[in-house]
Amino acid sequence: MRRSTPARVVLAGAHGYGATYVRRLVRLAGDEVARLAGVCDPRPPSPDHDGLPPGTPWADDLGDLLGRVDADVVVVAAPIHRHHDLAETALRAGAHVLLEKPPTPTLAGFDALSDLSSRLGRACQVGFQSFGTDAIEHVRRLVADGAIGDVRGVGAAGAWVRTRAYWSRSAWAGRRELDGRPVVDGVVTNPLAHALATALRIEGSDRRGQLASVHTELFRANDIEADDTSCVRVTTIGGGTVLAALTLCAREQREPYVVVTGSRGRAVLWYKTGRVDVTGPAGTVTRTFPFIDLLENLLDHRRDPAVRLISPLERSGAFTEVLEAIRTAPPPTPIASPHRVVLGTGPDRRPVVTGVDDAVERAAATLTTFREQELPWAATVMS
Repeated sequence: MRRSTPARVVLAGAHGYGATYVRRLVRLAGDEVARLAGVCDPRPPSPDHDGLPPGTPWADDLGDLLGRVDADVVVVAAPIHRHHDLAETALRAGAHVLLEKPPTPTLAGFDALSDLSSRLGRACQVGFQSFGTDAIEHVRRLVADGAIGDVRGVGAAGAWVRTRAYWSRSAWAGRRELDGRPVVDGVVTNPLAHALATALRIEGSDRRGQLASVHTELFRANDIEADDTSCVRVTTIGGGTVLAALTLCAREQREPYVVVTGSRGRAVLWYKTGRVDVTGPAGTVTRTFPFIDLLENLLDHRRDPAVRLISPLERSGAFTEVLEAIRTAPPPTPIASPHRVVLGTGPDRRPVVTGVDDAVERAAATLTTFREQELPWAATVMS
């Protein structure tokens, strides 16, 4: 639906993933939905910003920029340790916010931001794009209707490949802290965060206070501070189980998914594509659901509050509780030879954890952690 006056959008963080927002805003400007009113980033524009409107204000301080330009919406796609202060600045300036995941690197910051958003009457949407499809509700309806029998639990599996170049892309990559500020850039909380967040939403326990316990098994095969191979199991206050097994040290990259296992079958959501495979006694039925862009949804909500936000801040509460458990846990356990082999050279160099590809699949299917599988590199982990 078009607006007579396009929404004024300021982008905080225009490099890396933030560059994709420049391209999206150029498209929305062509549709007369929104226009890029300014950019906040300490680094100058690059070739990645092809299509940046000439004369777009560019500043290194968001407060100063918002003092010079009016913004209806601020998109925060900056490094993780800047999420809280930039979102706060935007909210206090009267703007609605699209905040990339993870929303904040601490639970205290999440609570403070939630309170501020509520008090100021400004919306804050979190960039879990996997929420932007009816596939999640489709799975929940199937489960509620008993299509797969009695539910045993929800598993999430992610086996990705990341090289040295990935960890060298910025000063905060792979850090637990930077200059005394929490970052928590590990596999569970950033690159494969959608897996855990989507699993929690499918289970119906994605808000603050809905988790009874969090068990973590954190490892690293790379020379980084944060975890790159981890298993997290949460128990909900309703007695449900959610287990996420995730790695960036796979031998081969695989598409991540969330699986609900029942007594008579299972439902698998391939959350990057919106495809759902439901397998039961009669075979497998597949449906694929389209996505709604979270920025466009926020713009629609701003125009008409009756339009519900797809990923409001409060729906990331349980995810942030898990993040806090990871942040306050002991540092990840290093994985060394013979359980770690190194492939490639230079920027393509990467470690592979022996057997982790299959261990991730097994964990999601059986809801057993790496330690419970008696993997040799996980044997010493304590919860």
